[in-house]
Amino acid sequence: VVSDVQLRSAKAAYDAAQANVAQAQAQMQSAKINVGYANITAPADGYVGSIPFKTGSLVGKTQLEALTVLSENKEVHAYFTMSEVDFINFKENFEGATIQEKIKHLPQVELVLADNTIYPIKGTVELAQGQFDKNNGTISFRATFNNGAGLLRSGNTGKIRIPSQAATALLVPQEATFEVQDKVFVYALADSNKVIGTPLTITGTSGRFYMVSKGIKAGDKIVYQGIDRLRDGMVIKPKLISADSLQTASL
Repeated sequence: VVSDVQLRSAKAAYDAAQANVAQAQAQMQSAKINVGYANITAPADGYVGSIPFKTGSLVGKTQLEALTVLSENKEVHAYFTMSEVDFINFKENFEGATIQEKIKHLPQVELVLADNTIYPIKGTVELAQGQFDKNNGTISFRATFNNGAGLLRSGNTGKIRIPSQAATALLVPQEATFEVQDKVFVYALADSNKVIGTPLTITGTSGRFYMVSKGIKAGDKIVYQGIDRLRDGMVIKPKLISADSLQTASL
């Protein structure tokens, strides 16, 4: 026979023991989680950067410096910008009521690598920012390229080439041009065979030719070879060649 006091005392002891068991189980689970933090696994496949810590270094969740940087490179995003003029041309020349619809009508784009070679796989333009950068007057786009071979890396630089069609365009060989302070020039042939450095407005490229909208006009003569030996105002003895022969040679 157990008295009522003894029963209540035993029940309280049982409840306390159950609470202790639950607390111990919670502590064990917390310990398992903490031990799990010792095994660092990557959330995706990719390339691991440098690790600034030595074996045995104490690390924790409160540290500011990352253990390393993981680059997932199966697909690579290339960010590029358009000027306001290029953006207006883009809106006028591609179908669609909205910018996203126009982006869907963009052809696949090419990536020109830092060594001027063309990345073998074409990419797709996916999105654009909603506003222009006030500092440089450009708007950003993003193109995605498949990178199964792992040729591209995060931080690579290059140029995006968007194919387009022009009803009429004045083509100038790139080797006939030179740059001064980020502007493209040619030596135009004036009266008395005098050469004049003339700036060009470039609207695009076609193979090894620049597409030009301003600076020279159809029928003007420009110097094709030997421009590195010329100075503005020099008089030369030109040997004329046809523009058609240059285009045929580039095919």
